[in-house]
Amino acid sequence: MTQTLTRYEQYISDYHSLDGAGQPQWLRDVRAAAWKRFRAVGLPTARRGNEPYKYTNVAPIADADLSLATDWDRGFDADDLELAAPVQQGRARLVFVDGHYSDALSVLPAKTEGVRVSNLASGIQSNDGVVSAHLARYADVEEDGFIALNTAFIDDGAIIEIDDDVSVEDPLHLVFVTTDGAQTVSHPRVLLVAGRGSSSTVVESYIGVPGNRCLTNSVAEIVLEDEAALEHYRLLMESEDAFHVGVTRVSQGAGSAYNSKVFERQAGLGRFDLYTSLDGENASCDLKGLYFTSGRQHMDNYININHTKPYATSRLYYKGILDGRSRAVFGGTVYVQPGAIKTDSHQEDKNLVLSPYAEVDSKPSLFIWADDVKCGHGATAGNIDMDTVFYMRSRGIDLEAASRLLIYGFASEIIDTVEDDHLRSYLERLFLDSLPSYKFEF
Repeated sequence: MTQTLTRYEQYISDYHSLDGAGQPQWLRDVRAAAWKRFRAVGLPTARRGNEPYKYTNVAPIADADLSLATDWDRGFDADDLELAAPVQQGRARLVFVDGHYSDALSVLPAKTEGVRVSNLASGIQSNDGVVSAHLARYADVEEDGFIALNTAFIDDGAIIEIDDDVSVEDPLHLVFVTTDGAQTVSHPRVLLVAGRGSSSTVVESYIGVPGNRCLTNSVAEIVLEDEAALEHYRLLMESEDAFHVGVTRVSQGAGSAYNSKVFERQAGLGRFDLYTSLDGENASCDLKGLYFTSGRQHMDNYININHTKPYATSRLYYKGILDGRSRAVFGGTVYVQPGAIKTDSHQEDKNLVLSPYAEVDSKPSLFIWADDVKCGHGATAGNIDMDTVFYMRSRGIDLEAASRLLIYGFASEIIDTVEDDHLRSYLERLFLDSLPSYKFEF
């Protein structure tokens, strides 16, 4: 739907200020096509006929006067980074401040044959063949205005290339920092290409300064060749006043395994849009998520799985904890295309609602066009039942301690699946510190 773009005057000005120096012609063409698409559709603010955003109004983002972040030297140092993100000394990390690569804060991995990690701007200038072959090939600008906007502003981000049969033991950490530059927007981009039979772990963290009103509009494209395995963590820990829209697109080859774990704690208005396509036989994905909303936060998870080939397996399991006057949205859809026989898929969303003023909208769904499949879905929302609380009280545990233990027990089902010890300990502390002084009452 075409809409008036007077509200996007700052985007127009910022786009024309980018000269694309050092970018090849193919990328300039990609950016120009994306900008044309954005000019035609704008951001998805329509309240009718806009099913993907049915429960999430992004008009506050469209109405905000946000300028492209250009001054990214704001005194954010290594000590600040270690306090805000689960980084470890000596472990590889690429750090981006307000969308721009920070050489001072990054720690490149030791040179390992078969693994290349760099920032996108460098990869573009070096005419990296992987970049030209895969960048902007999976996140389609036709489907969403946020993708079109990000693609139009492609400038920097992270590239990870893993050759065939290479196993990367230590996690590779991508950290995107939003500083206190008020009313700014950044467009991070991630491209990960995992070769046949490879295995790796990637942590993608988004952190921000409290009180900062800004937008992070990120896009990640992930390609898993046949038999490749990826453990992918995504952490959202920005300001309670921030806007965050994240899009991840995954293409899976035969026998590949994509394991995603998403943890969302901080964003005023947040949305995560994940789509994985199982494009080879015996491919599998396991998508888990944990979100905790409070105050007036709004968190939207829009998760889609597309089974295009036979014998593929998918699992989708998200859990939410809601407090205050917050709102959470979960939309999970599994598509089973014609010919995708022997598909095995299950999706579930569970929510623990701590406040009578909190709201959750959960909509799992299935679209099946193949025979001989096994698919199921479910969704629940509610409080802890009285019998469970009574059982703990009868063991001498006071009401507040029992309440916190039960809330954490609900969350730990997802946290305990984190394989990296350091990251798991960090998430345990993060969610324990977030638990309210709450008492279940009946």
